[in-house]
Amino acid sequence: MKILISILIISFFVLFSCKKNYIPYYNKVNEIDSIYRLAKKPKLAIKEYRSLFKKYIPKNQERIKEYETYITLAEQYHEDFGGKESLYQLISLIAPYDKEYIKYLPLFNKYGIDSTEVQRKISTWKKDLNRQLIDSFKTALIRDQQGRPDDTALVRKNVEKNATLFKWTFKKFGFPSQDKIGSYPMLTLISHMSESKALYPYLETKILEYVKSGDCPPLDYSIMVDGYQFLPGKGTYYGMGRSFLKEIDSASINRHRKSIGLPSLKHAAIIKKDFLKKLKENDTNYIKE
Repeated sequence: MKILISILIISFFVLFSCKKNYIPYYNKVNEIDSIYRLAKKPKLAIKEYRSLFKKYIPKNQERIKEYETYITLAEQYHEDFGGKESLYQLISLIAPYDKEYIKYLPLFNKYGIDSTEVQRKISTWKKDLNRQLIDSFKTALIRDQQGRPDDTALVRKNVEKNATLFKWTFKKFGFPSQDKIGSYPMLTLISHMSESKALYPYLETKILEYVKSGDCPPLDYSIMVDGYQFLPGKGTYYGMGRSFLKEIDSASINRHRKSIGLPSLKHAAIIKKDFLKKLKENDTNYIKE
């Protein structure tokens, strides 16, 4: 009996200590987003999202907003999305963004979560952030902008300092994700790691590991890699370069993008268009109010 219990305990820890690879998650999100956004089949999208979120702890990427979309659609079509527990998950995902929760207050209230409880949960979430990392990366962002674009010697020096900070952070805390430092323009810092002479190969390998673990968004990694590999007139590996030839090998780029969970170039362009349209509508509504 003791042996059986020991085996079960070991099996449990092996099962839950192995982190899921999030690249299949991101690719599935892109597939479901196409079902909803392009094929206009919201009920099928709800079903697919529900199945996905049973397998993975949900993310809520900046432009796709998959978890927000899932809950909003499910509520709209009177489908089960998990009630209170799922709304608590939503609060933790939107907590980094000030006042983002306000638009969901009617939904929270419907399920017995008042604004006081929402604010309390957000406050608790913020208290759990790593103040040391927050201060370190605030300093890193200021340092990153010093000397740009004219003082190249200072820029190179600061890039290496920030690269060293990333390496130290990875070893001590893991990736500085939102659950550690909150909302932060990490993409800016990561993209400039393409300029590190000393640590770029290490960072490319390590950050890809964090893409797979779900800690680093694929977009951040892709922009860094393209910044490093970009050659004038030759385009870029993930399609994130500042310029392209008039004719690019979109099929090859799309295969590369899928390998880290990015949507195709065409799909990404549609997502961007919808995202900017919504921003404009929100700004217009804000002005009216």
